[in-house]
Amino acid sequence: MTVALQVKDVHKRFGSHKVLDGFSLDVGTGEILGLLGPNGCGKTTVLSIVCNLLSYDEGEVLLMGEPIHRLSFQASSRLAFCTQRSALYPDLLPAENLLFFARLYGLSEQHCKQRVAELMHDFELEAFATTRAGKLSGGWQQRLHLAVSLVNRPLFLVLDEPTAAVDVQARMDLWRLIDGLREKGTTILLTSHYLPEAERLCSRVALMRHGRVVAAGSVPELLARAPSQAVAKVKATHQEGIIQRASDLGWSVRQHADEIKLFLPQHLNLRDIIDALDGTSVSAVSVHPVTLEDVYLELVGEDPPEAA
Repeated sequence: MTVALQVKDVHKRFGSHKVLDGFSLDVGTGEILGLLGPNGCGKTTVLSIVCNLLSYDEGEVLLMGEPIHRLSFQASSRLAFCTQRSALYPDLLPAENLLFFARLYGLSEQHCKQRVAELMHDFELEAFATTRAGKLSGGWQQRLHLAVSLVNRPLFLVLDEPTAAVDVQARMDLWRLIDGLREKGTTILLTSHYLPEAERLCSRVALMRHGRVVAAGSVPELLARAPSQAVAKVKATHQEGIIQRASDLGWSVRQHADEIKLFLPQHLNLRDIIDALDGTSVSAVSVHPVTLEDVYLELVGEDPPEAA
């Protein structure tokens, strides 16, 4: 695997608070790597360092083989950052937003117009050509925001929660667009609190906690690290009895509101589970395959916001 980004043992403090504590990560050329972790674990700091918007105290960051703080103009111009908060000008039309940012990158007027036309077509924005950006729906604003980040044809794209606060259809549309970027060879570093998004999009996933990566690999590799073959979701009028019985059986237990998750060491059918929990007040039980959310809870130990 050719490496597009190497982050080696990076440390970062803000005053006495250590945000990154030996953070290391490799992103392969042409892959989508998902960086997942709870709020406050240092994800935004990592993205800011990778985009050369923030210095770091110790370590090394190489983008396309060059130290991030000494990137040539040509290399830095092939990097783009699509932030979580929109950078659009609400009073401008979609094409006017694209044209403004294309000119900022120094494209010639001919290339500006050509690139704007391409992005308006590729992102299906032509239907909203006469609608000011501030009047677009949240999903279409996010689509335009992503298009803006691509005016310079970046080789390396950083996406910070690209589908936050959009509806299901808009999320699916954005996934399709992001998939298309990967197919064209764009390397993408993506953060998300929506774990099914990482399962759907990412070649590999890195789980982050307390300023460092605690686990990384493909989704199947991470799923193999779960301490179970399946997960039983159980509802009961007296949860304490279920938890005690499961613990006696050696099953790992997670409690979420009125539901209990039991990590099963082998595949069991519903009757086997009910029989194993004999004597407890089970009102409902279902069996599910292990998901990335389950692995996240085991390895990171905190609920991802959208899973809570």
